[in-house]
Amino acid sequence: MKITALETFLVAPRWLFLRIATDEGITGWGEPVIEGRAETVRAAVHELADLLVGEDPLRIEHHWQVLTKSGFYRGGPVLSSAVAGIDQALWDIAGKAHDVPVHQLLGGAVRDRLRVYAWIGGDSPEHVAELAREQVEAGFTAVKMNGSAQLRPIDTLAQSRAVVDRVTAVREVLGDDRDVAIDFHGRMSTATAKRILPLLEPLHPLFVEEPVLPEHSRNLAQLVGVTSVPLALGERLYSRWDFHDVLASGIAVAQPDVSHAGGISEVRRIAALAEVHDVAMAPHCPLGPIALAASMQLGFAIPNFLIQEQSLGIHYNRGHDLLDYLLDPTPFHFTDGHAARPTGPGLGIQIDENAVRRADAIGHRWRNPVWRHSDGSFAEW
Repeated sequence: MKITALETFLVAPRWLFLRIATDEGITGWGEPVIEGRAETVRAAVHELADLLVGEDPLRIEHHWQVLTKSGFYRGGPVLSSAVAGIDQALWDIAGKAHDVPVHQLLGGAVRDRLRVYAWIGGDSPEHVAELAREQVEAGFTAVKMNGSAQLRPIDTLAQSRAVVDRVTAVREVLGDDRDVAIDFHGRMSTATAKRILPLLEPLHPLFVEEPVLPEHSRNLAQLVGVTSVPLALGERLYSRWDFHDVLASGIAVAQPDVSHAGGISEVRRIAALAEVHDVAMAPHCPLGPIALAASMQLGFAIPNFLIQEQSLGIHYNRGHDLLDYLLDPTPFHFTDGHAARPTGPGLGIQIDENAVRRADAIGHRWRNPVWRHSDGSFAEW
């Protein structure tokens, strides 16, 4: 079997899909994208295609090594995301060629069902409580929420209380048997995180995500030392080398993204490295159906899996959602906050190619917001 072509599709609301064709009629799908930089990653995929056309798609590890290391300049989010989507598509082809789900090729399932969480928005305590209640009624046992909007490096007591009040409102809805995760989104300085994390301890968060920006990861050990709240990080780390020192800092949860951190091949290696440090895995995935399917295949195969992010109904997906590009939505039907083990070959989903091509004819130009403080200076989004 030989690779004959790589096609990319700019798919609303903010995704990039990849289709790899072979001379035996087996096709694989991947999702190589950086949110807001889809066109840039698209160009990288087509540059890398020169290394793949005419090659055997089943030599997945060989291709990963060549794609990531053959260029003099290596690494970074653009290249890692391009490789990630290619890697997903190659695993999809391999599963289809052997007529088994990808997790079977990774050693088989280590669990029967996969816990997932739902995102909630909302600014006021009343609004976040209402949205949390909707997800409880939908059967989810865990939700994730943003901790705050933009914050100054050292902000007021009122801002700290606002964070706690919103989480308190959600905890009251969830009760003691469900979980809330809180995303700080890198919006807090180390000093502010030190103040707020201890205030959240009585609310028993599942974890706090990105308590500081990844470039300040050297400060994580300080934060671990001042709080019992489990800390999570990783959506903006792209390789096991990026994770090496972070895992040793004392974080509780690693969050690599299968569409950013080198694909299924590399995220599986990150999971193994995390296991050495007694760190659980909660893969980042506010993306499309292919990224979620790839994440789920990993979740069924890695022993230190905690919970899976998924973006059905998330606020980014206005006008389009994951199920719009599937022929069969069944793999993403969640019961009691869990996904059933996929049994279909490859990534376990069937992409509606006609819908994808129609979407690509329109395309998108999604960009993340640029926030500013009240004095006009840049603020972290």
